[in-house]
Amino acid sequence: MSQVAEPTPSARLLVVEDDDTIRETVAEALEMEGFAVTAATNGRSAWDLLSRDNYDLVVLDLMLPGINGLDLCRQLRGSNTPPLILVVSARDTETDRVLGLEVGADDYLIKPFGMRELVARCRALLRRQRTPLPTASTLDYLDLELYPGECRVTRDGIEIRLSPKEYRLLELFMQHPRRVWSREQLIEQVWGVDYIGDSKTVDVHIRWLREKIEDDPSQPAKLVTVRGFGYRFG
Repeated sequence: MSQVAEPTPSARLLVVEDDDTIRETVAEALEMEGFAVTAATNGRSAWDLLSRDNYDLVVLDLMLPGINGLDLCRQLRGSNTPPLILVVSARDTETDRVLGLEVGADDYLIKPFGMRELVARCRALLRRQRTPLPTASTLDYLDLELYPGECRVTRDGIEIRLSPKEYRLLELFMQHPRRVWSREQLIEQVWGVDYIGDSKTVDVHIRWLREKIEDDPSQPAKLVTVRGFGYRFG
């Protein structure tokens, strides 16, 4: 008699939406795709859930009672192990999308949306969580030291806290000093070839990274912009 294979653990998703119909429809669609889904009706209850338990991805509406979506993004970005965040919002201007990315969202989906696109975006985000490439030696440049085996970075001997994307960007740059990377190349290397979000997320993460590694982020000396081409480290 053949044994049944043990099922692969499902990714844990938190859906935060105050509209009952949208919340229930989204949760049902994601559950049908095999995700383990928890739902919250407002920002306060979502924060309580996130403080007590770990989730792989949060599907987050911006217009929420209590703590709004933007503030929740900011709080999650400052946590030790932030989940992926997919913002879903009726706010559809470029300014709204950029603001969502700036406060910590990994992707931004405009309402109304189809359930197939929502599921595809969730799967794409989760596939991007790749293990950093192993390397035997410490990477160093000026006052920075990066320890690949520990996923840790220090500046002047003091550890600095980076998000997973910030860490992967810095590791890539330090592995290839003086190479110029375009946004598209950085997305492919760090976010993955199946990324379907806004390329402006690269600029946002570069700005966050500069705030942590540069003496003067407004005039970067380590991570510089090469106009018309992209970014260069060193």
